Amino acid sequence: MLDADFFRRWMTAAAASVDREAERLTALDSPIGDADHGSNLQRGFRAVTDALAKEPPATPGAVLTQAGRLLISTVGGASGPLYGTLLRRTGKSLGDAAEVDAGQLAEALRAGVDAVRQLGGAAPGDKTMIDALVPAVEALGDSFAAARTAAEEGAVATTPLQARKGRASYLGERSIGHQDPGATSAALLIAALVDASAETEGDGE
Repeated sequence: MLDADFFRRWMTAAAASVDREAERLTALDSPIGDADHGSNLQRGFRAVTDALAKEPPATPGAVLTQAGRLLISTVGGASGPLYGTLLRRTGKSLGDAAEVDAGQLAEALRAGVDAVRQLGGAAPGDKTMIDALVPAVEALGDSFAAARTAAEEGAVATTPLQARKGRASYLGERSIGHQDPGATSAALLIAALVDASAETEGDGE
């Protein structure tokens, strides 16, 4: 079972990944976006980890809802609303339960991804974060590791696509040949589930 501590570790692991990969995310964003994806997410996830450390929420849903609110308020551009919506809707779907299982997380995350799709109007193949998130949710029922692999493969698969949504879509065919930064950062978020799970096992819980 996954408790609030696990979800705090997930957000902390995601923040650490964004820190490590911030320059790469910005480099990916440079030719097809505003060259600020890495720095924006870095600022947002630092705010999340600071807040969770100061006043830890008591339930999994509360952790994600708070994280989502902070990302909306601190991350510039489209990333804040999209990631904030993903985590807030996932958190709300988990409700007030003190613990959830992996299946419940998968269903809640599916609701979060659906909310992102509704907000941004993106579908798989549009060269957005959806290309990493949709296969990740499908694989989450198998394991966190399977979800990580699916998300990473989904992110890489955006490279030959022409962007149909977001800032990159304005470039038309010039967006082809560049891996989408949003799909790449979404894959980092999913991969952080594995890191959080490894910490749990290391603690002997």
